[in-house]
Amino acid sequence: MKYMLLVCGDDTADASGMAPVEPWVEDLGDRRVRLHGHRLALPDRAVTVRVRDGEVLRSDGPFAETKEYVAGFDILECESLEEAIEAAARHPVATIGAMEVRPFWEDEDAEAQIRALDAELTSAARERDVDRMVACYAPDAAAFADGREHRGTHALRKSMEELLASLTGPVSREVLDFRVHVDESVAFGHALVRLRATRTDGTRVGDRLHVTTGYRNVGLRWLIAHEHVSLDIEERS
Repeated sequence: MKYMLLVCGDDTADASGMAPVEPWVEDLGDRRVRLHGHRLALPDRAVTVRVRDGEVLRSDGPFAETKEYVAGFDILECESLEEAIEAAARHPVATIGAMEVRPFWEDEDAEAQIRALDAELTSAARERDVDRMVACYAPDAAAFADGREHRGTHALRKSMEELLASLTGPVSREVLDFRVHVDESVAFGHALVRLRATRTDGTRVGDRLHVTTGYRNVGLRWLIAHEHVSLDIEERS
C-alpha cells in the first residue's frame, strides 16, 4: 500500500545536529520502499489561492501561519501502516519536527485502468477504428516504429491510417505477455504482441512485436505518452 509522508519542519528548532537525509533516502530507495519525493521551498515562497464569488484571491505566504510547515514529501510503498511509521521514525527530520503518515485513497486501481486502456487499443485495432486508437494516446505522445518517429496525435493518426490502408479486413492484436509497473503519475509497460492481418496483396502478416510503453496519468484516466515497437528478431531468424 502507498503512503504519503509529509515532512514537517519546525522553524524554531535547531537543525545543526540533525543527521543527513541522504542515507535514509538511499536505504529506502534501494529497498524500493521510497518511490520518490522532494524537498519544498520555504513557506515564504508559497502562494495561497482562494476563489470567492468567482473571483480568484491570491495571497503570498502559506495557508496558515504556524511554526511547523511542510518541508517536503515522500511516497512510500509498505506492507502495513506500522512499516510506514517505522520508516517515518527513521527520517532525520523526525528528531526536530514531525512526520505525517497518510495512506493513499484506495478506490482506484491504476494497473487495471492501464490494462483496460491496452484492451481498448486492441479492440479499436480489430475494428479499424482510428479515432478510438488515437484516443488512447496523449496529445504530445511520441511513438517509434519501423525505424520512424511519430510525434503528436496528428502524426500518429497518419501512421495508423497508412498501416490500415495497407491491410484488408480486421486486424488481430493478441497480447501474449503484458507487464506493468505503476508509479503515481507515470507507468511503464512491456508487452509481447502478436499482430495478424492480411495485406492488400493477399500476403499474411504474423509479426511478433516487443512493445515498450510509457503511460501518463492525466487526472481522470491514463494515456500512452511514449511507445517503442520492435520486431521479435529471434522469431524471425
